Amino acid sequence: MARQPTVAGRAEQLLGSAVVATAPVAGGDIATAVKLRLSNGRTAFLKTLTGAPPHFFEREAAGLRWLAEASTDGGVATPEVLAVDDDVLILGWVESVRPGAEAAGAFGRALAATHRAGADAFGGPEDGYIGRLPLLNRTLPTWAEFWAERRIAPYLKVLRDKAIVSADDAATIEAAVARGAEIVPDEPPARLHGDLWNGNVLWTSEDRVVVIDPAAYGGHREVDLAMLALFGLPQLPQVMAAYQEVTPLADGWEDRAGFHQLFPLLVHACLFGGQYGARAARVAAKYV
Repeated sequence: MARQPTVAGRAEQLLGSAVVATAPVAGGDIATAVKLRLSNGRTAFLKTLTGAPPHFFEREAAGLRWLAEASTDGGVATPEVLAVDDDVLILGWVESVRPGAEAAGAFGRALAATHRAGADAFGGPEDGYIGRLPLLNRTLPTWAEFWAERRIAPYLKVLRDKAIVSADDAATIEAAVARGAEIVPDEPPARLHGDLWNGNVLWTSEDRVVVIDPAAYGGHREVDLAMLALFGLPQLPQVMAAYQEVTPLADGWEDRAGFHQLFPLLVHACLFGGQYGARAARVAAKYV
């Protein structure tokens, strides 16, 4: 590891510890990521973004801390937040390994405990981000309302305004979402990671999982599980079996997964193109 003076200096300002060496970390498509070796022997992870949106890293740090509250009761682990500022977030380093069956079972049980920790309402006290896109979290009384108005409508409007989705596809998605109260069983708000795709799940050598990059809020627990399925988490059957042992899901949850995959598909359409919008419409057609 060499030493990047600018990055090292910024980290030293926030941590109060000398940075011995730095190394770039691959994988992120938004922020610049760097591995830090500190003079106190600790390793840390820094990410920075010039011109970051307002409160961008602050909201991520708050989400990590909120999820970490549940870890004392067996909830899923998150990296320790070491420092945060407008342009940078520094976390404890997590060394990842290949997925294993023991870790998958432990993750399923831990995720169930995190969801069970709950939330005060559907939504949250502050808006956040999903990727670089705004994430509206103003609370609403029911999950069906929140899903339609805070998770589907804002992104579908962007896609419609930019002609990324056709009028027919948009109408199909809206028709499906309008049936949310019929499709999804009532449950109290769960404590959600909110962006739980495979890339935000780190498998460690201690047979446990650490989750990163949350878009956390109070919502229906099937959202996190649907996203795990959408982007192909390794060892997912083992994860789900362990989850079900701890907090069984309502009958038909597998058939509802597509309904809760509409939001990440629309986000991907906003970020990467219209093919995801057309895919969302095909999924939505099953619920009309």
